[in-house]
This record gives sequence, C-alpha cells and structure tokens, in this order.
Amino acid sequence: MKAPAFAYAKPSSLAAAFDLLANPDAKALAGGQSLIPSLNMRLSSPELLVDITGLPGLAEIKVLDDVVRIGALVTHARLEQSPEIKKHVPLLAQAVPHVAHAAIRNRGTIGGSLALADPAAEYPACAVALDAVFIIKNKTAERRVKAEQFFKGLFETDLKPGELLIAVEFPIAAKSDRAVFLELTRRHGDYAIIGLAMHNERFVFLGAGDRPKLFLFQKDLQKAKEGLKAGLNPPADLYNSSATKRHLAGVLLERAWNTNTTSR
Repeated sequence: MKAPAFAYAKPSSLAAAFDLLANPDAKALAGGQSLIPSLNMRLSSPELLVDITGLPGLAEIKVLDDVVRIGALVTHARLEQSPEIKKHVPLLAQAVPHVAHAAIRNRGTIGGSLALADPAAEYPACAVALDAVFIIKNKTAERRVKAEQFFKGLFETDLKPGELLIAVEFPIAAKSDRAVFLELTRRHGDYAIIGLAMHNERFVFLGAGDRPKLFLFQKDLQKAKEGLKAGLNPPADLYNSSATKRHLAGVLLERAWNTNTTSR
C-alpha cells in the first residue's frame, strides 16, 4: 500500500516546529522507522509531517551531576556505541542490541520509540525500570514527567497536542546497582514474545500488556514468582497463549534474579 497524501515541512528551529505542530492534524517525524510503515499501511493519516531531524540540541548525550540526559534524536546506533551509556546506564546499553536490526538502529531514535509507546518495545520498559524522567516541551513551557506516568495505554502517552518529547534523563548507575535486560523472540530482531528490564528491585516486563508492567520484588524468589503469577496477565498473540507468556515471564524473572550483574 501507499501512504495517503500529506504535506511536508522541515523546520530549522524548535520554535518553528512548535508553530507547525499547532496544527492538530500535524505529526512529528524523527527516525520514521515506525511512522512511515504506519503511513504506508494507512494506520495513520496526518495532513502534515513535521520533520524534526537535525534540529539543534536534540541529538546530544550529556553526563550531568547525577543523570545522563539523552536527546530525543539520539539514534539507537549511537546509544549502542556510546561509552557513556555503557558506563552510566548499563541497563539501556544491554537493551539496545535487541532493538530490531542494524539498519533500523542506524535511523530510529530513542525519542521516537518512547513517544510511540509500543508495549513490546525495549526502551519504555527500561525507562520505567530506571525511573527515568521525560522532558516535554511546547512553544511556551517545559515540563518533566516520570516514565511510569508517561505511558497511559496501548500507544497512548502523556504527550498533549503541540508538545514534543525533547530528552530523557536516566539516573547514573551506582557501583552496587544490578541491571539485567532479557527478552525472548522467535528470531533476533522480531518483537519480543516477552521481555524483562530489571534494575535492583524493579522488574518491568515488556510485551505483557498495554504498557510496561512494573513489579517490585525483594529478597525472596519464590514469593516473587507467586506475585508474578497472580499479577501478570499478558495478552495472547498469534503464536503464544497468555499462559505460555506468563510462564516465560517467570523463566526470565528467575534468570534475571540469578544473574550476578552489577552496573560496573
């Protein structure tokens, strides 16, 4: 299929982008690795695409006092190659190689992935596990939203009309932190059947509902498995029943629990 007709604009500044995004039928275009296929399949039909690639200040990785600030236009490939991410946000570093394939990682962006809010994607689960803070901006104001409050449902977020996700702040890992990312797929690069982002006592499952599913587990593995069995009800897909996915979630839980991985 072909995309429906749309207008295209490439602003040279954030201010100009916000002016264009004031149109309720406008949509921001970053890496385009999810948006373009949705256009071609007629799942999305904006009147105007606002191409924000190349906007200044949105493609930087900054190590600040106690957080790493990642601009929304930083690509998956850049995260994968970044020594700062490997050192200070090891959970994210573990997750990046699981994102699709190299060609997509070269163009797709962290901001695009998070703003899409696909519950089977890796970054939303990592953001919730790490209690990340999202920096959201419109033409006149900026606000900060915790990751757990950002994701509202299936492909639904706290972004309001005219707003852009411009950056994400992840806390710098302590030496004693434990970070493990695991997922099960039919083939490498496929969407996960089930996945897990673990940071200390925060266990967040992806592919397990309409948004990342957070569990807080402490000390006792058996109690954690019982809590997971009672609290997780993942949707079935074409190949796996809900019961199968719940069982596989327990497998990942036990693997992560028994992995002696520290941040550094």
